[in-house]
Amino acid sequence: MEKVRIDKWLWSVRIFKSRSISTDACKSNKVKIGDKNLKPSYLVRVGERVDVSKEGFNLTFEVVALINKRVSATLAQPCYKNLTSEEELNKYKHWFIGKSAPERREKGAGRPTKRERRDIDDFKDDFVLWDEDED
Repeated sequence: MEKVRIDKWLWSVRIFKSRSISTDACKSNKVKIGDKNLKPSYLVRVGERVDVSKEGFNLTFEVVALINKRVSATLAQPCYKNLTSEEELNKYKHWFIGKSAPERREKGAGRPTKRERRDIDDFKDDFVLWDEDED
C-alpha cells in the first residue's frame, strides 16, 4: 500500500474520533500539507508532513506508516511522528488543567440554595485568583 486517503488515515491513527469528523475537517480547510489545503480524497504518502487544526490547536504529524483500518491507540502510535511544537503542546496541556469532573453533591441534598450557590462561587473565585497569582 503506497497511498491512503487523508481522511481515512487521520481517522485510522486516531487523530479524529470518526471518519466523518475527519472528512469535515478536510472540507473546512483544517488539514494542510505545507500551504496546500487538502481535500478528503487526497492520497497521503509516507514521509509527508500533515498540519491539522483541531479545536483551536495546531498539530503537526509526519506520516511514518500507512494504514486504512482503525486500530488501537498502541498500534496507531508507530504510524506517525508527532512534530507539534513544544509551545503548542504546552498550550494543549494548559487547556486541560483544572478540567476535572464536575462537582458532586451528596445524594438527597438537592440543589444548592441561593446563599449556598453564592458561597460556592465565592470559594471558586478565591481559588482561581490565588492560583493565577502563583504565575
